[in-house]
Amino acid sequence: MGKGRLEAFSDGVIAIIITIMVLELKTPEGHSLSALVPLAPVLLSYVLSFVYVGIYWNNHHHMLSVCHRVSGSALWANLHLLFWLSLFPFTTAWMGENYLAPGPTAAYGAVLLMAAVAYWILEQALIVADGKDSALRGAIGSDWKGKSSPALYLIGVALTFWRPWIAQLIYVLTALMWLVPDRRIEKIVAR
Repeated sequence: MGKGRLEAFSDGVIAIIITIMVLELKTPEGHSLSALVPLAPVLLSYVLSFVYVGIYWNNHHHMLSVCHRVSGSALWANLHLLFWLSLFPFTTAWMGENYLAPGPTAAYGAVLLMAAVAYWILEQALIVADGKDSALRGAIGSDWKGKSSPALYLIGVALTFWRPWIAQLIYVLTALMWLVPDRRIEKIVAR
């Protein structure tokens, strides 16, 4: 089966996720710039989540650009990924409204962790669907970012009950690590 419907559906869901996140932002009470100060944690949480959704959209696009076939398993794996991404608006709002609170920070990290696991499952399903000559298999190689991200999220979740600000810093640093799309896939696409 082709990958066009999977890409179109995923793009639509990701667009809705971003729309929901921005609709959760409340306007400040007042007309001066100082009215934004109390909203800083909410805005920073939104920016972080927007970056994460953008990273997933970008890498999802890159990953699918080297795949030729999609199986039923890959469709379900994609839905699994979209499920975890759809929780970003909820955990973003909760963490933003309860800045540095352990529970919301841990929940945010848990959703990041599960999205990373779901992405890996989708990657594996696409490799199987493409068969033994899968270009994706060759492109991902050792995948140090894919392997280190879940570990970093686990560390972040564990740290939330001791130092939530360190956990949030780990979430930011992990996002920064992913800002550059996977060059290994770009090299295959260029060939």
